Amino acid sequence: QVQLVESGGGSVQAGGSLRLSCAASGRTFNNYGMAWFRQAPGKEREFVARIGWNTGWTVFADSVKGRFTISRDSAKNTVYLQMNSMKPEDTAVYYCAAGPTGSGYQYWGQGTQVTVSS
Repeated sequence: QVQLVESGGGSVQAGGSLRLSCAASGRTFNNYGMAWFRQAPGKEREFVARIGWNTGWTVFADSVKGRFTISRDSAKNTVYLQMNSMKPEDTAVYYCAAGPTGSGYQYWGQGTQVTVSS
């Protein structure tokens, strides 16, 4: 059974940093894409960043480019989202997701709350 467990959320002031972790288990993730999405109150879930498990190639939403980085530690089966220069508009529940490359995201975590105050 695949599980994705996020951690690292919390409250931070604008300009601050947080690092989210997503611990993945239940299968190997070769040829998978691992991603972060977020959903703010009253808004639809939106893509934030993605990393290819094998390749390490990354993709970012325009709204976070230059501020967020995504990485993975294969030995720990963990994906990270480092968030710097945070803004109040980054406030949302952040979700980790995984899916085969070229397909949609099959697996989702339960989410972790991130709140940025001005």
